[in-house]
Amino acid sequence: MRETINEALKTAMKAKEARRVSTLRLVQAAIKERDIANRGVGKDAASDDEVLQILAKMVKQREESAKIYEDAGRPELAAQEREEIAIIAGFQPEQFSEEKVRAVTAEVIAEVGAQGIRDMGKCMAVLKERYAGQMDFAKASAVLKELLSAL
Repeated sequence: MRETINEALKTAMKAKEARRVSTLRLVQAAIKERDIANRGVGKDAASDDEVLQILAKMVKQREESAKIYEDAGRPELAAQEREEIAIIAGFQPEQFSEEKVRAVTAEVIAEVGAQGIRDMGKCMAVLKERYAGQMDFAKASAVLKELLSAL
């Protein structure tokens, strides 16, 4: 992941794409920040899974910002945030559809042997371990809660 982001940054710099350069530098800064935090507790540098989590968090932050800008009547700033979302999302694996999230969640429930809502934590742990960066865990949590409530 790091190599891909570094290469993309070099390409953007050569092409003089200011928005892409600034966004990729923000991504690199977030990864470096995670590396420093990990070093403080004796862990290795951020893994690809952690990088995916960072990217997902950055996309979510920008979605929230874009919504706030739109509500405040600042469409130009909202458009800027959406451009950054598109750049960051280019490094994430394809996101699962609603149906795929539902199917994967049902599969995990069966695999874990969940009996009800009290097993939600176990199921979420498995989902986060296997599908980091591939689904929105807030939506997955809602689907999981719905399916566990039906048991």
